[in-house]
Amino acid sequence: MHPYRGDMTSSASPPAHPVTRPAQVAGAVAQLAVLGVVGPVLLTIVLSMLGLGLGLLFILGIGLLVLVALVYVLFALGWLETQRVEGLYGFGLTAPHPRTSGRAGFGGFVRTVWLQAINPTTWRAIANIAIASVLGWVVVALAGLMASGVVLTFSPLFAQSSAVRLARTGIEVPLAWSIPVGLLAVLASAAALIGLGVLHGVIARAILVPSREAQLAEAVRTSTVQHAGAVRAADVERSRIERDLHDGVQPRLVSVGMTLGLAQQKIDADPNAAKALISEAHTSTKAAITELRQLARGIHTSVLDDRGLDAALSALVGRSVIPVHMDVRLDGRCSRNAEAAAYFAIAEALTNATKHSRATEVRLVGRLREPGVLWARVEDNGVGGARIVPGGGLDGIVNRVIAAGGEARIDSPVGGPTSVEVSIPCAS
Repeated sequence: MHPYRGDMTSSASPPAHPVTRPAQVAGAVAQLAVLGVVGPVLLTIVLSMLGLGLGLLFILGIGLLVLVALVYVLFALGWLETQRVEGLYGFGLTAPHPRTSGRAGFGGFVRTVWLQAINPTTWRAIANIAIASVLGWVVVALAGLMASGVVLTFSPLFAQSSAVRLARTGIEVPLAWSIPVGLLAVLASAAALIGLGVLHGVIARAILVPSREAQLAEAVRTSTVQHAGAVRAADVERSRIERDLHDGVQPRLVSVGMTLGLAQQKIDADPNAAKALISEAHTSTKAAITELRQLARGIHTSVLDDRGLDAALSALVGRSVIPVHMDVRLDGRCSRNAEAAAYFAIAEALTNATKHSRATEVRLVGRLREPGVLWARVEDNGVGGARIVPGGGLDGIVNRVIAAGGEARIDSPVGGPTSVEVSIPCAS
């Protein structure tokens, strides 16, 4: 099974100067001020969950549940931090996705949690939010100093003593010096706030945006995985075609040839028997043609190009021998490769449900998700226990989807249900 490839990457080269507009600096300062208040609370919750999980680790497994929850709390915080930074600076970051092993059963779940726990993109985002929280605490202090400077500047209008205290410092400022000291406090704190806003952008870019070398390495790795998936998918498809020809069409054509040979021998001595044999051969020939058409439909579906994935899936569901509840809402078209990968993954999932799961019904859901992702899920109510076997149908689903740049998740615990979920970029 190929590993999940949903790490956060930069979809485009980041801007040369991460903070160039006053609006970005102002937004950074405002967000840092909020993080200065909220960030410590969030980090305290995370550390408390870590301590609680470790402390209860050997008590009825409660600690394990807390630690698993912590893994996904960290992912949620990382996702929010990534979206915050992207919304503020527009670095071209894609939203991180949960990692998955793609394996079924408890072992697959454990590996999925482990992959998510060691996800470097999540930890980079957590590091960034921790640093931003510290900067935010400083921003809150500087904001208080600026407010004190403003009050100090206007203190001659209302002061009732010869000296005014500069708040948060304990420094007594003579009333005669209150205006210049107040202005100095305002200017110094404003300059420091601007500097922190700029610094936040620099740090966020350094932590969250992959370097050019890292982007190239990731592109090479992705291309290698997709190429391997394409090769494997082609091998699986070739094996399927050979099997279908050998087990279906070839014996039928051999039978047609033998039947016509018998008819040729009887055509003079027993014309009626020869006619019956010819009629039988004709029926078998039509059945062979039908099988060849079905085989060709498995290689390429013309309705997919002509009318789109929705219509192709409707035709596929109409041919299913078990009831399929279809809920597909696709507002628009994707690339031919993306639609073909989704179609054949769904077709193979329905075939497996029919042949192996003993299911009485199947639910098919499909959506176009943002940003530009074709998502589909097939779930049956069968006995479950499906495993990915090299050269099998599920192996073909995984490799075909990976070849299209997507991800596949197969979950089939013993006792059911079995679900196949695919996510494929529309532009693949």
